[in-house]
Amino acid sequence: PGDLSLDPDTANPYLVLSEDKRSVRLRSAPQELPANPKRFDYSFCVLAAEGFIAGRHYWEVEVGDGESWVLGAARESVRRKEKIDFAPEEGIWAVGLNWKGKNWDQYQAFTSPETPLSLCERPRKIGVYLDYEGGWVAFYNADNMAPIFTFTAAFTEKIFPFFWLFYVGSSLSLC
Repeated sequence: PGDLSLDPDTANPYLVLSEDKRSVRLRSAPQELPANPKRFDYSFCVLAAEGFIAGRHYWEVEVGDGESWVLGAARESVRRKEKIDFAPEEGIWAVGLNWKGKNWDQYQAFTSPETPLSLCERPRKIGVYLDYEGGWVAFYNADNMAPIFTFTAAFTEKIFPFFWLFYVGSSLSLC
């Protein structure tokens, strides 16, 4: 897995990063943070500090028992100051656990419209494989490498690992 860290300059004020910048948690109140053009002001999102303009890249994210999360890849120009839709048209290629229900089978790929995913087991770790020139992002259950979903795309700018949380106290960690 890639050696990634989370970028505090992009983190929504409700998100707290661990000291090593490899975990993120959603808190109930915003932190006082300086204004930053890179920061997600509206959505509870954070990007990795490392972005990619070429090559193949793999990273793993521990989702554990999290009830509501979205993760994947986002283009550098993704909107940061207003509500965003998780969709390839918005520059986000992601899968997640739906926040509308707590059943473990409420996984979806954020296509337009969303694609419900039927997974054989609840993943605790998600592997993300990005092939920049090949034009795809694939998601796997990292514990058994069972495929989850693959997006195809024509990337034209820097792509960053992308993370979103919904429930206070929920967290994601880079492996």
